[in-house]
Amino acid sequence: MDLIRIDDPGDPRVAAYLDIRERDLVGRHGRFVAEGKVVLDLLFSAGRFGAESVLVLENRLAGLDSTLRKAPADLPVYVATGEIIDRIAGFHMHRGILAIGSRGQVQSAEALLDSLPAGALIVVLVGIANHDNMGAIFRNAAAFGADAVFMDATCCDPLYRKAIRVSVGAALKVPFASFDDTATFTALLDRLGFGQFALSPRGETDIRDAPRTARLALYLGTEGEGLPAGLLSRLRTVRIAMAQGFDSLNVAAASAIALHHFSR
Repeated sequence: MDLIRIDDPGDPRVAAYLDIRERDLVGRHGRFVAEGKVVLDLLFSAGRFGAESVLVLENRLAGLDSTLRKAPADLPVYVATGEIIDRIAGFHMHRGILAIGSRGQVQSAEALLDSLPAGALIVVLVGIANHDNMGAIFRNAAAFGADAVFMDATCCDPLYRKAIRVSVGAALKVPFASFDDTATFTALLDRLGFGQFALSPRGETDIRDAPRTARLALYLGTEGEGLPAGLLSRLRTVRIAMAQGFDSLNVAAASAIALHHFSR
């Protein structure tokens, strides 16, 4: 490992870590922040994204030995005290483990679909703007073996720091891609032989009675409004039956139930 001591928060070598929360808002131009030991381990082991460097609290270094051995041998590992890391980040970093990842070349939805297996199970997200929900959906997708996640242009970024953290690194593991026009995308899935189920509290079929097709796409929409009416009219709709007088779940919870039901 290339261990480098950092004693000055203004050191240009750690400029990418400066003022993390402010940069969360404006974007990092092809980079993202991975936070915590489990996420760092997935960044290295999944191999979907490259890492530019790691910044570690000095007293956490010993516990990261097995994780850092998975990283490229020439990866810079910056080591600093808690005071220096907090001044770099702009707030208290109690985990004390950060990495800068590189998004690399963005994969198109069409290219990702072409790479999927014959029995693929995919998640299609429309209007998911909450990073906690995005991260939780990715975590569920990984847990129940979904092959990919697709998002429309109104969804938030799954590589936002909080979304990665909530996903426990699953956003770095589960392949994903974005699409521009939902109608065009649903038509493409139809041509590729996907059954398509839209989850809605007013769905026509109880999810327990909905048959699993060989290739299946599960559509999830934003909380409150749900999926657009035009989309619901084009797809088969399924509901998760609930107790009388209650008709809605958090979208992340709904994704867990649906993915578990249709997983193999």
